[in-house]
Amino acid sequence: MKLSFHPEVEAALAAGQPVVALESTVITHGLPYPDNVNTAVSMETAVREGGAVPATIAIIKGQIHIGLTGDQLAYLGQQSGDTVRKCSRRDIPLAVAGKENGATTVAGTMILAHYAGIPIFATGGIGGVHRGHPFDVSADLTELSRTPVTVVSSGAKSILDLPATREVLETNGVPVIGYGSDTMAAFFSRSSGLPVDARLDTPEAVAAVIEAHRALNLQHGILVTVPVPEADAFDPEAAEAAIAQATREADEQGVHGPASTPWLLRRVVALTNGRSLRANVALLRHNGRVAGQIAAVLAQLPA
Repeated sequence: MKLSFHPEVEAALAAGQPVVALESTVITHGLPYPDNVNTAVSMETAVREGGAVPATIAIIKGQIHIGLTGDQLAYLGQQSGDTVRKCSRRDIPLAVAGKENGATTVAGTMILAHYAGIPIFATGGIGGVHRGHPFDVSADLTELSRTPVTVVSSGAKSILDLPATREVLETNGVPVIGYGSDTMAAFFSRSSGLPVDARLDTPEAVAAVIEAHRALNLQHGILVTVPVPEADAFDPEAAEAAIAQATREADEQGVHGPASTPWLLRRVVALTNGRSLRANVALLRHNGRVAGQIAAVLAQLPA
């Protein structure tokens, strides 16, 4: 598979310097323009603040890009979400062959980051099991079970069935780490109340686990869940009330499948007067910074 590398990303990888992968669905399906581009840029900045080079991954006119220029970020940000394919594992060859624009999901980003030799990926929240629809399970969970990339996120999106999502992660043998927390983060809120497999409090401790995982040649991912900063966290009860209402409305309107997550997130933003959006943007930046710190430590360890 031919990948097009941003020169800075290519040079960093060749020199063994730390690189953090970033997804692109937040640009095309998460936020309106220009908030989407501003958020993507701020997340890249946060990765740099953590000590690593950011590599936003996307497909533009059929070409897979590992790292985007400012012009490419702006171009994607101005495309309609209806005209950009959300790319998970099944969709990548379709977008490439059809010379389409494609925004990578958590699963899609994991695959392409692994091909590119990038071991760490930062995002907001992973997909999971949908509330009231236990057979509607995100491909993100399957990808975590078979692609050796460490995903730094604030847990799974809280619009999902979090206990069921945690159970699937356990069944698939995915280690769930609480970064500075004894419980799995809950996206907008700091805690889901669900257990983690280990609490680790420093980038060095997380990097040591990644290195052990790499030395054992294990072919699954690691999920590091980072609580949203306390000042930006959303009240759990208010968040749950908005999510429950949005979920009912989605069922009433027949919104299911790939369209459900962006629809639900937009509806929760409306129901919370933008409070959930502020938490979302804050956790994206924070996760990028933490991922950069972990990548910087990992790059110093013997390969």
